[in-house]
Amino acid sequence: MKSKWIALLLLVPLCAPAQTTYQSAQPGYRYEFPRDHFNHEGYQTEWWYYTGNLSSSDGHRFGFELTFFRQGVSREPSTNPWFVSDLWMAHLALSDLTGQKFYHEERLNRSGPGLAGVDEPSAQIWNGNWQGLIRPGEHDLSAVASSFQINLKLIPAKPPVIHGQNGISQKAEGAGHASHYISLTRLQTSGIITLNGKPYTVDGASWMDHEFFTGSMADTESGWDWLSIQLEDNSELMLYRLRHRDGTLDPYFSGTFIDPQGRATFLPLRDFTMTPAGDNWTSPRTKATYPERWHISIPKLSLDLDVTTPLREQELVATYGPSYWEGSVNISAKRAGAALHGLGYLEMTGYASPGQSVLPR
Repeated sequence: MKSKWIALLLLVPLCAPAQTTYQSAQPGYRYEFPRDHFNHEGYQTEWWYYTGNLSSSDGHRFGFELTFFRQGVSREPSTNPWFVSDLWMAHLALSDLTGQKFYHEERLNRSGPGLAGVDEPSAQIWNGNWQGLIRPGEHDLSAVASSFQINLKLIPAKPPVIHGQNGISQKAEGAGHASHYISLTRLQTSGIITLNGKPYTVDGASWMDHEFFTGSMADTESGWDWLSIQLEDNSELMLYRLRHRDGTLDPYFSGTFIDPQGRATFLPLRDFTMTPAGDNWTSPRTKATYPERWHISIPKLSLDLDVTTPLREQELVATYGPSYWEGSVNISAKRAGAALHGLGYLEMTGYASPGQSVLPR
């Protein structure tokens, strides 16, 4: 722990005060791919978020998370390779669902001489030896932790989805309280997970979120609950809700339904409910209590869903920012009365660390 604080202090001397020249997410943004899969230095905060549910041929189930964050510090030009214009954070997690154990690690770097960054010509995003390659028709992920490593190939089965309306995903009242939000909602995934020296050949499906913005959340907001869902009929859902410090919900939470052909439908608050359904879990480390069972109703789609988790302890206890719960979930649904099943990922923030995160979703 002490060495991590020393590492943080070493970043400070070359950090200039945050500049006010970052741009905010505004309506009318024109997306262009593959360009928009990469870096947007004009916005202060950006992340690339991979999660997935995988299994081996003998039925061993895993969930994984590999995320890369960029936080802008200064837009002042500098020829010093150690000058901190951006901070780069990354999270790596493995949920051994069969073995009922959760593993996670984190890291924080500055760009320096190639320590972390995003490079469009080489199609690479990296933080140390955690790396993603974003090439046309294929994403490759590789990362090594103390107890496990992943080497995965992800093939997009659908085109990118743009969430929200008119190019922005609104997060609160007022101009600029929004993000530009892109997802690849179904990536066919295969590769190797090595856990405690044992390799598992795995396949399944992954999800990728990419957001960029400046100050998307309002000061009154304390956290959010977010779901990505992949159903067995080849449709997907993204849903989120934002919570105020006083316990009320912000009216700007929303979602997106993606049909089997890849067509996206925006879901405003009036079109769905997303409510905790009991079965809370209290973390022995942070003492935070998380609602791990959820019920979702979307009348316009004749769709009702129940969300549960196969592994209760999937909390990332962070050193460099707020701790949060993010993990694999099972989906039991009914569409027009017919049973439907699926898998997904649930993220819950603001329970362990009240107040606005440095890196809000």
